Amino acid sequence: GGVPPAIDLVLGATAGCLACFLTNPLEVVKTRLQLQGELQPPGTYPRPYRGVLRAAVAVCRADGLRGLQKGLAAGLLYQGLMNGVRFYCYSHAEDAGWTGYPGGTVAAGAVAGAVGAIVGSPAYLVKTHLQAQTLSTMAVGHQHNHESISGAFKSIYQQHGVVGLWRGVTGAVPRVAVGSAVQLATFTSAKDWVCEHQWFRKGSWAAVLAGGMVSGVAVAVTMTPFDVISTRLYNQPVDADGTGKLYRGFLDCILQISSKEGLLGLYKGIGAVYLRLGPHTVLSLFFWDKLRNM
Repeated sequence: GGVPPAIDLVLGATAGCLACFLTNPLEVVKTRLQLQGELQPPGTYPRPYRGVLRAAVAVCRADGLRGLQKGLAAGLLYQGLMNGVRFYCYSHAEDAGWTGYPGGTVAAGAVAGAVGAIVGSPAYLVKTHLQAQTLSTMAVGHQHNHESISGAFKSIYQQHGVVGLWRGVTGAVPRVAVGSAVQLATFTSAKDWVCEHQWFRKGSWAAVLAGGMVSGVAVAVTMTPFDVISTRLYNQPVDADGTGKLYRGFLDCILQISSKEGLLGLYKGIGAVYLRLGPHTVLSLFFWDKLRNM
């Protein structure tokens, strides 16, 4: 409280970028795991990426240590846009008193997240393309072969126009809306819960981290299916008119993954999602809170 929404936009963007820089390696691993075995029955495809740690090692072997920071510039752009708008909208909701109503925090978080997802969608599209790119022997999912972040934006715009930059947004909106609502609704309560059980001292860094990790469980379980769908919709190859070659849309993507990969296919990469969410939740909200106090 006490911080104008316009300032929260800048602080939220800054906090998101700081958190992104530290958690981007897990985002790269998560993207590879979610694209591995796309639309193939379990056990019928090679698995160059097995688990979070072994997948991270595989990325390093194929792309070097710098490979763990693939798509970082696009990721920073996305986090800056998405979190700036998200915290801006949430701050407006706080000032208007909407978060004081029953369920207000969840609703405000969902709406703020959805708006942020729409604004940041082009950056997330490019980030996904760049993070999926690797050597042919280690490649999973479609390879777009962009040479740089600017080249990716230019190529997509030239081929499919402005609309092409928002391809996959139908998967991003529910992903961020659900994740934002659950994150903002559970983080504070989870942090208070670990303090009430006297696991950590109230206000300590350990309590904040523990609260984030507990909150991360709820976010990972609810958000991972939407995360997988979003990654698939963003990365799929498209026809000349921009129509997806693999999925016709959000619902078609759910049905195809469920029927061909099983329900567990919707939870690919959940380990990386969880390991990223806890620190990312803590870092983004911690940086936001500290910057607000400053």
